[in-house]
Amino acid sequence: MTETKTETQAEKVTADFWFDPLCPWAWMTSRWMLEVEKVRPVEVRWHVMSLAVLNEHRLDEVDEKYREMMVRAWGPVRVCVAAAKEHGEEVLGRLYTAIGTRFHHQALPQERATLVAALEEAGLPASLADAADTDAYDEELRASHRTGIEKVGEDVGTPVIAVPGPDGSEVAFFGPVVTPAPKGEAAARLWDGTLLVASTPGFFEIKRTRTVGPIFD
Repeated sequence: MTETKTETQAEKVTADFWFDPLCPWAWMTSRWMLEVEKVRPVEVRWHVMSLAVLNEHRLDEVDEKYREMMVRAWGPVRVCVAAAKEHGEEVLGRLYTAIGTRFHHQALPQERATLVAALEEAGLPASLADAADTDAYDEELRASHRTGIEKVGEDVGTPVIAVPGPDGSEVAFFGPVVTPAPKGEAAARLWDGTLLVASTPGFFEIKRTRTVGPIFD
């Protein structure tokens, strides 16, 4: 009998990852997940969630600087949703990388020109940047956001990750929040440990005060 795969090849599991490209902490987690793909039988499937949607009913509770950031937050996620709808969700990974590199590593302005350059790098039409200033894709944006956030509750942010647990049922969690993004075996250990605690019945939270900001390496 011919075997379709060797005993050492494990069947890949899909890790669904919801992100807002504006969030530096989600960016750090996403870079860790790319490392996890190299060292564990995991394949990431990217989805959009929105800090603007999450916080739209809380704007009177935050300072002016954060309110301004939430206004800017609509544009990038709208462009990502437009790209996914027009060209398939498989484009989201490379578009997120192109946008996030510009926002977080290069500290480029969160404006149309930056989005256009990211779209072009991702092999997508620059005209998709028009979506940043329209609500034409907001129904799809809200639906994607709702799918992710309903898995974990609205008292968290981005990213959200959902993956099959040890018994096959879905395990979903916010985070992990980590910097710098672990690489190699360190990335694998964090993945294994995160799944261990997240899949424990009744487990809800581990947290400590952040003492450093995101380290982009």
